[in-house]
Amino acid sequence: MTHPPPRSRKAGQRFLCAAAGAAAFSGVGLAAAAEPAQPVTAYSSRVETAHDHSRLVFDMTGAVEAQARPVANPPRVIVDLPEVAFRIDAREGRSAAGSKLIKSYRYGQFAPGRARVVVDLLAPARVVKAGAEGGRLVIDLAPTTEASFNASVAESAVAAKAEPAAVAEAAPTPSDQPVVMIDPGHGGVDMGATGKHGEQEKAIVLEFARALKAKIEQGGRIKAVMTREEDVFLPLNERVRIAHRHNAALFLSVHADTLAEGHVEGATVYTVSARASDAEAARIAEKENLADQAAGVDSAQASEQVGDILVDLAQRETRAFSAQFAQALIARWKEAGSLNKNPARSAGFVVLKSYDIPSALLELGYLSSEKDLARLTSPEWRDQAAGKTAEAIEAFFAARSREARAPEKPRPQ
Repeated sequence: MTHPPPRSRKAGQRFLCAAAGAAAFSGVGLAAAAEPAQPVTAYSSRVETAHDHSRLVFDMTGAVEAQARPVANPPRVIVDLPEVAFRIDAREGRSAAGSKLIKSYRYGQFAPGRARVVVDLLAPARVVKAGAEGGRLVIDLAPTTEASFNASVAESAVAAKAEPAAVAEAAPTPSDQPVVMIDPGHGGVDMGATGKHGEQEKAIVLEFARALKAKIEQGGRIKAVMTREEDVFLPLNERVRIAHRHNAALFLSVHADTLAEGHVEGATVYTVSARASDAEAARIAEKENLADQAAGVDSAQASEQVGDILVDLAQRETRAFSAQFAQALIARWKEAGSLNKNPARSAGFVVLKSYDIPSALLELGYLSSEKDLARLTSPEWRDQAAGKTAEAIEAFFAARSREARAPEKPRPQ
């Protein structure tokens, strides 16, 4: 079978560059040894069907080893790989027309030096093959019984418990400035929402987060840290842990969404609550709380119940500060002219669960809206919106500073 050509001139250029780099590295001699190894590039994918199996194929610039295992609730197949640079239109994995086993699939970086493919199943399946076949990664799945599938899931449970692997981190640099943790949602194998032209939420929010960090640093009064600075997956609990590790005084998670109704537009600011403010907020929280599942990670989502009265009081104060920040953010975004008609909402977001860090989640807009999509992909709009968001963060910390300096009111006798 011949390999299909890259789907665009840019993709072709990326493919040729990656292939040339791989060829140079495989050569013999000191010059070749001095060149850093380039990750294998995947430049196209497709699903092939037969009467007795379904095949998922990734065309690549080199061979890679693969380890596959089934996962239940919902039924999926996880394929772990070494580092792979995926240069594939995200729309390719949305559906697998004609397959009775594969519903959809996604791919991306899972951890430093590791990539992952997640295959959503329509029916119980067993992995017949997962590995290199020439310059391709081939994943063959065949029908099986539910009992057999569940038995395979149980056998692979030990491997599942070992993920994700811990990564050694440098200690945060101490700062005498307040720290705001900027959390670009999704990343790596967890792509988030996608636009009809292939735009990816994970990329849009990362660019916005970078612009926001730059705006904050220009002010010189607040230290900005990002939970991720590249296209890599992070579990929800890990995002909160990073904020605590850096002693963050404010946590802002940045997302975008998509809806079937293309007329809905504008930004929304969410805070955490046990009961959602409305059905739309509940839907958003439910979807965002499944981010770990999208990457094939089954982590405990329930927040710990702590009975200490001091923790309870701290949580109440934190939520009050979160609401203050949300109002400041909405006020600044009104000037940007792109707010949702119901911009202040709340729901049970896992990523906002910290009892001691004021937190909010900013949905920049909807990829399903032509107006929002034009804004979200505009560098000029991004710069303006990031500036307004930085102003809200500055105002929040300025108000906290004034409260700390205010003299205590005398108690009535």
